[in-house]
Amino acid sequence: MSSTYSTNLAIELIGTGDQSGAWGTTTNNNLGTLLEQAISGYVTQAITDGADTVLTMTPGLSATARNIFIECTGALTAARNLVVPANKKLYFIYNNTSGGYAVTVKVSGQTGVSVANGSKVILVCNGTDVVNATSYLATTSTLPVSSGGTGVATLTGVAYGNGTSAFTAATGAQIVSAIGATAVTNATNATSATSATNISGGTANQIAYQTGVGATSFLTAPSVVGSYLGWNGSALAWSTISTTTPNAVTFNNSGSGDVSGTTFNGASAKTISYNTIGAPSTTGTNASGTWGINISGNAATATSASTATNATNATNAANLATTNFTITESGGKLVFKYGSTVIASMDSSGNITSAADVTAYGTP
Repeated sequence: MSSTYSTNLAIELIGTGDQSGAWGTTTNNNLGTLLEQAISGYVTQAITDGADTVLTMTPGLSATARNIFIECTGALTAARNLVVPANKKLYFIYNNTSGGYAVTVKVSGQTGVSVANGSKVILVCNGTDVVNATSYLATTSTLPVSSGGTGVATLTGVAYGNGTSAFTAATGAQIVSAIGATAVTNATNATSATSATNISGGTANQIAYQTGVGATSFLTAPSVVGSYLGWNGSALAWSTISTTTPNAVTFNNSGSGDVSGTTFNGASAKTISYNTIGAPSTTGTNASGTWGINISGNAATATSASTATNATNATNAANLATTNFTITESGGKLVFKYGSTVIASMDSSGNITSAADVTAYGTP
């Protein structure tokens, strides 16, 4: 009767009556090599870069696939596969390759489990494919990033990791870099309400405003047309604009009207007396100071007038003009003109010089 082999570990089972005198060698191989590999075997396996690394379970002989702990080594330029036989068996896998790539442990044609670079995991082949042997990891220490943890015991803020080192609290720039500036802007809370469609709590025709830290209130639109929003000293409030009827100011040429110092605010019409502004009346009374007055017509008396037409008396007048004749003081003389022609002059001694004949004792 020939030997057979166990289903999972391929240990040689000696047939009854076989190997007389030689069964000890087979038994020692089973116990000292094959079972030892399955229970406590630790082996290194170079992972082929560029192709799958395939392990076999050789019946009755030493085999890498039978070892419980397999350390994967080698330099990789991409993620690779370690293909194990479909025998039901427990595996401890350590991805100690260089290059930073994962190694997937699986049965040929199956999905398997990806083992990150630097990670140590417990896997089991269930006869079809390789799966995780555990779903819960009990630990009292900080779980490192390489084992799927954060690498820190406590953390306040948004967790930020770079793939290898322990997590840190993310800065604003790191958040923007990770999720994009547009997403950060649109995700900002109602402090700025960017891209927000509605503000919760309000109704139609209301204005939202901040009344304190984290406190928002609403102002309802006023019913009075032309109202404006203002500050009343303690809060925002609606107010209306006060209007007044325009009123006129009348300057009276008589002595009646408001006196000097009267306030005009447009509330009512005002009449201002000429006395208030210091102007003379049309009769020439109540004038003070120096005033330039143009007098036309038949003046009874013209004192210091530049021109006095048809005046009864003209005191200190620079010119005396009639229809055709003009008498002008010039150079200490009185100059007589007819039209624009000088016809005679008289000096201060009474000497008369005429442009034509002088008749004495004649009839004027």
